[in-house]
Amino acid sequence: MSRRNKKTFSTTTTPANSQPAAEMVEPIEGIESFSFGEPTSIMDKRDLQDCMECANNGRWYEPPISTYGLARLLAGAVHHESPLVFKRNVIMSCFKPHPMLSRQDASAFVMDYLVFGDAYLERRDNRLGEPLKLKHSLAKYTRRGVVPDQYWFVTYYQEDYAFEPGKVFHLRNASIHQEIYGAPEYMSALQSIMLNGEATLFRRNYYINGSHAGVIVYLTDPVANTADVEKLKRSLKDARGGGAFKNLFVYAAGGKKDGLQILPFSQIAAKDEFTGIKDATRDDMLAIHRVPPQLMGVMPNNTSGLGDIVKAARVFAINELYPIMESLKAVNDWLGVEVFQFNPYALAEEKAGD
Repeated sequence: MSRRNKKTFSTTTTPANSQPAAEMVEPIEGIESFSFGEPTSIMDKRDLQDCMECANNGRWYEPPISTYGLARLLAGAVHHESPLVFKRNVIMSCFKPHPMLSRQDASAFVMDYLVFGDAYLERRDNRLGEPLKLKHSLAKYTRRGVVPDQYWFVTYYQEDYAFEPGKVFHLRNASIHQEIYGAPEYMSALQSIMLNGEATLFRRNYYINGSHAGVIVYLTDPVANTADVEKLKRSLKDARGGGAFKNLFVYAAGGKKDGLQILPFSQIAAKDEFTGIKDATRDDMLAIHRVPPQLMGVMPNNTSGLGDIVKAARVFAINELYPIMESLKAVNDWLGVEVFQFNPYALAEEKAGD
């Protein structure tokens, strides 16, 4: 074959997958990928806590459970705080005042025991060394000392204070992990309490954000000016509903149908999940606190209702409140004076026919 024919053959033959010059698009220079969050262990970091138990810092033992965290958790969910306050109020309605223990100190003592599993009373003596008064010491800041019968009051804003040895009574709800501090009875419901509070915050931010959880902006038409794409990305970043939710921008140049689409995240699912999460976590909290739902003002989901509220209160008092009252009487054994005495709960003492 001649050189001329070879030249003609090379100019007329085109690859099978070639496209006209007008339809050619400039290839994307790079691809960016990302993942939604990092993998999280189901057990989180609790195994380390089990190994640590109560750390000894030389003067006192650190509690195995953060008292600051338990205090914050109290206001995290309605059906967590309300049962504890309800128990405290009913117990205090049966409390008999004593000259050595004021109602205010007794109420704070009971609330600390229910929230932290630990409660403290300081004995103050007269000049003859006889017991004069019992004062409540906040469990959030009270620490058990390394020296026997020594306790410390530790805060971030003042100097650490050491109580006189033997002057502090410590009531603790027994823990299966250690014998220095107590533990609250609702530990198995911590996840439900936090999930309930987070669901409420999500719902609030959902409405603040315009009743949507962000959008996906899907751009497929090729844009000649890359600065326009950057402007669009900056606009989406600045419109995030106060940081509550994020928008997602996807740029895939290809000129397909519906070149610019705005796809909202699921809205119906967000509403349905909120109600389901709130109901499920509420049931967990009422179960761990062992409070009948009718005493918490829970609305029944059926026409039959939740049963007789008086009978529920009677069973609740006998099975739950009376054992707590008996635990509080440990102060009497330590002090040698009957400072904790209770009247019978009115509803529990009513006759079955009433």
